Amino acid sequence: MTVQASENSSRRGRRSSTMGGMPVNDMPWWRWRSNVRSALHMLSDPVFQRDVWLAGVDGYGDVTDAVYRLVEDTWLDHWSAEKYVGTIFRDSQEAALVDTAVLRVLRIMHQVGPDAPVAAYLEHQAWPEAVRAAREAHVRLATSDGEEPDTPPRSLEVLRIMTRSA
Repeated sequence: MTVQASENSSRRGRRSSTMGGMPVNDMPWWRWRSNVRSALHMLSDPVFQRDVWLAGVDGYGDVTDAVYRLVEDTWLDHWSAEKYVGTIFRDSQEAALVDTAVLRVLRIMHQVGPDAPVAAYLEHQAWPEAVRAAREAHVRLATSDGEEPDTPPRSLEVLRIMTRSA
């Protein structure tokens, strides 16, 4: 039996149009990839963390929100990103970098608690290491998607629009 993809399918084999420079449906589970990328982007940018999270700017959530986006659909807090090579991640190198970032961030979250103020995360002695790991993963994923990794993180509303409209 052959199943044909619908016109709006996110499982097409060719590169599709882009949104914000990122191919929106060249990966089967691109919405999950978008959420993981958004989280890694915010977790990897100390200037963003200071100017947005610490300052309490609306529209971007906080550290807990970013961690939730990182692991909510993927269950990366339970198993390796390697499980998603070919669906969310392009290759084993992307998966390994994401695994490292997830483990470092979750270790801190478990130590300070999910409801801790932003400052508790940013002042944690292991936070720079977690930021570095998130940065390595973010740069790899952004570059693989043809996007500039040093642009500021998008708001959660923009992320919702991107993942809803494509």
